[in-house]
This record gives sequence, C-alpha cells and structure tokens, in this order.
Amino acid sequence: MSRPAPAPAPAPGPAITLCCEIDHLVIAAASLAQGAAWCEAVLGVLPGPGGQHPLMGTHNRLLRIDSPAFPLAYLEILAIDTAAPLPGRARWFGLDDPALQAALRVSPRLVGVVARTTDLDGLRQALLGLGIDPGPALAAERDTPQGKLAWRIAVRDDGALPGSGRLPTLIQWQGRHPAEAMAPSPVALGTVVLGRLAPAEALLLGLPGPGAAAGSSGAPASSAAVPQPRPALSVTLATPRGLVTLSTAA
Repeated sequence: MSRPAPAPAPAPGPAITLCCEIDHLVIAAASLAQGAAWCEAVLGVLPGPGGQHPLMGTHNRLLRIDSPAFPLAYLEILAIDTAAPLPGRARWFGLDDPALQAALRVSPRLVGVVARTTDLDGLRQALLGLGIDPGPALAAERDTPQGKLAWRIAVRDDGALPGSGRLPTLIQWQGRHPAEAMAPSPVALGTVVLGRLAPAEALLLGLPGPGAAAGSSGAPASSAAVPQPRPALSVTLATPRGLVTLSTAA
C-alpha cells in the first residue's frame, strides 16, 4: 500500500521588523568637564569629542558603546552650553528643570534613552492614538569634521521626556549615523530595560516590555518576592571597571 505524500512544509512567515532600535543613552551633566570626569571614573574611559546643538543651546561628548545586540549604539554626555545663545524654547531631556540641575551639580546621571526609527511621523501618530504626546518632530543638525549631521527628533514643547520618562525619545537620522565616525571603545552596551512600558507601547515600538531586557535572554528584570519600585530605564555596560549598571530614578 502506498503511503500518502508528506504535507509540504509551511512557508516561512514574514520577517518581523522592529519599529525601533536602541540608538544612544543620554547622560546629563552640569558641564562637559564634569561629565567627562564621571565617564572616566565610572566607565574607565574618557569620552570622545562631540559638538554644539544650536537648536537647543546644548553641547555634548560621545562614546561608542555598540555591541552585537546594539549596533551603532553610543553614549552621549549632554550639558547646557553656557556660551551659546538662549534657545528660545525648553531644552530637550528636561535639562531646564531646576530639580534636575540641582541633582547634576552633585553628579551626572542617566536621564533617558533614544531609539532610532525610519518612520518617525508614523510612530508619533500611533503614540498620539494611545494618548501619549511625544512632541513634534524637530529638524536638528550640527557640524562635524566629517560634515554636517542631520536628524529629526521628537521633543515636547515643555522639554519633558515622553510618557514621563518611561518611553524612549524617537529619532530619525537623515543620512549617515554619528557612530560611524566614532573610534571604538572598550565599553559595550549589554542590556536595556524599559521598566514601565505598557504592553501596547512595547508592541507599538517593537521594544521589550518591563519583563525583559533588550539584548539579553529575556529574563525578568527583577525576581524579588516583594514588588519594588521599578526605574523607568536601567542599562548594563561591560567596561574596563567591570559590569556597570545605570538607572534613572525609580
């Protein structure tokens, strides 16, 4: 008796394309000198050069921290540029907040994460549909030795972080990515935990929710029996000083 022919293997499903990728971490500082000293003391390496942001009256220094899980990722040390004209609007990442500035006089701190996308306008509209205001998409640029860098970034009119800090700031690069011109460093981004993302927000952004760390095996961020306040953002970095964990305020 002949046997029935085996059923054909199912065709592979469509590839899943994430809406966002982790682009860079933002460390706010009272000054770039203070931020560079913090970077050397905590991460074991001095950051490289950056530039000025005329749109916001800020400037930065940069450190490449990419890894297989986070290609082109970098760390930005960001401070108000006291030599620049006032921007005529609230600066990004809440830098004008008096409480933050008071805290930065004590020490630099992680204030946010930026996620890159190729559809900034579409994601903005989708977030507005969830009742979240990420802010309008602003065009920004700065000069570099390799030429002008240009990007669009969602910044609220009041300068506050989207979703009270639980969501990443969205960016869309126009042309080359800044990390392409950065020197390699011995610091590598290991995990990123967005600790307060709602399931609908995580699905929309294509980023892990609070139970998993981007770039890790997806293990729970905390296994404590008693629920603890979760920071909106927590990251780990492999550095010459060992494994370093940075978090925003819980």
